[in-house]
Amino acid sequence: MKVFITGAAGFIGHALVKRLADGVTEIVGMDNINDYYDQRLKYARLADCGIRREDVKDGALAESHTLPGYRFIHADLTDGDTLRRLFEEGHFTHIVNLAGQAGVRYSIENPMSYVKSNVEGFLNILECGRHYGVSHLVYASSSSIYGMNESERFTETDDTDHPVSLYAATKKSDELMAHAYSKLYHLPTTGLRFFTVYGPWGRPDMAPLKFTDAICQGRTINVYNNGDMERDFTYIDDIIDGLMLTLSHPSTAEVPFNVYNIGCSHPDRLLDFIHDLEEVTGHKAQMNMMPMQPGDVKRTYADVTKISSELGYQPKVILKEGLRRMYAWYCKYSEGKK
Repeated sequence: MKVFITGAAGFIGHALVKRLADGVTEIVGMDNINDYYDQRLKYARLADCGIRREDVKDGALAESHTLPGYRFIHADLTDGDTLRRLFEEGHFTHIVNLAGQAGVRYSIENPMSYVKSNVEGFLNILECGRHYGVSHLVYASSSSIYGMNESERFTETDDTDHPVSLYAATKKSDELMAHAYSKLYHLPTTGLRFFTVYGPWGRPDMAPLKFTDAICQGRTINVYNNGDMERDFTYIDDIIDGLMLTLSHPSTAEVPFNVYNIGCSHPDRLLDFIHDLEEVTGHKAQMNMMPMQPGDVKRTYADVTKISSELGYQPKVILKEGLRRMYAWYCKYSEGKK
């Protein structure tokens, strides 16, 4: 298996590289290392995979010093020429597209960055999958595409035609484009609708690490909708378990297109989540109650029946245990930055 991973300096990409490196013959990771959040964290993730910062050069492959068979390139999804060169030389059998502009609220302020990365960039990936004989393209979708869905649980057959943010609309566009390529060119594609991923090496713009840092530093946290929200927090190891299962199981349908929810399937109230953080960190949260924000949703709840029955996926890590692991990493990482 030869795997091409975009977003390799990101939260999920870093974890996937580490897991795949145990058994995959060859991995090439790519990331544009943008400044949406602290680039030092992205370079630290690369270093954790054996890619030293001084070896990262635009458009050139860097060899890992610790993971045999892993190489990394600093490039952007919108750079079609570089992508085509990589695929011509790499003979990849699988693609995992985890790159893209993230963040629901940021999409309101910077809409064009989402269209370029999540739509134009994804089209480049689809074209490479089509022209270079890729066996399976797995890509990151999002629970945000369910919009203001009022179902008790979000299932893959629920309506996703009413997104409440541009970010969600671009992820819906990815699923539609993937279906078209699966239909037209028989390219096996699988979209994974991730639900609020957290854990060590996580994104500092998301509530789990953002709140942890603020609570530990004595800063006030903004609690939206006055805390009346629920999230299906999913630990990173469970996400990677789902990715690994999916990667080796492309659809065999006449149109080889599929989508799966990957979540914990156990939503937690936001205030309960904050109380768990207080207990784990030993610090009291200072909360500023705020109204609902544009583009946000009140509740997410993943129905994982489909991926569980078809692939055997079973989330294992409960929230408080996951927060303990995340906090242990946070303390170590914060100390290393001093």
